Amino acid sequence: MSDNKFFETGKQALEAQSFSQLIGAELTEFAPGKVLLEIPIKDDLLQQHRFVHGGVISYAADNALTFVGASVLGPEVLTSEYKINYVRPAVGEKLVARASVIYTGKRQAVCRCDVFTQDSEGEEKMCATAQGTIMSISSSS
Repeated sequence: MSDNKFFETGKQALEAQSFSQLIGAELTEFAPGKVLLEIPIKDDLLQQHRFVHGGVISYAADNALTFVGASVLGPEVLTSEYKINYVRPAVGEKLVARASVIYTGKRQAVCRCDVFTQDSEGEEKMCATAQGTIMSISSSS
């Protein structure tokens, strides 16, 4: 599959997720073993202290992990498990989730995702890091 078709397939999958659309998530990079997911930070995504809600950060990590797992296992995947560490409160203009594959087996991939906030000048600060196992649910695997 060409890189452009691969990327378009990923964008279509994200667009089919109503929650992703609700929060404005955008897939800006989708290639084998590499994913970049961005979410604009808006007031609706903040908690009472005006930081991005941990659930939104967790969504970004989980979805980026699943997409990067799908990039090597195929589109029929689910998150088997993941762990997240929040390292600082998230403030800025957007969230940027960068995911990569650590290990790929026949039916599962272990993946890592770092989540950053980005300010209006493009400076990034890590706010969370996650690792997860993504499993193929395809009967042909």
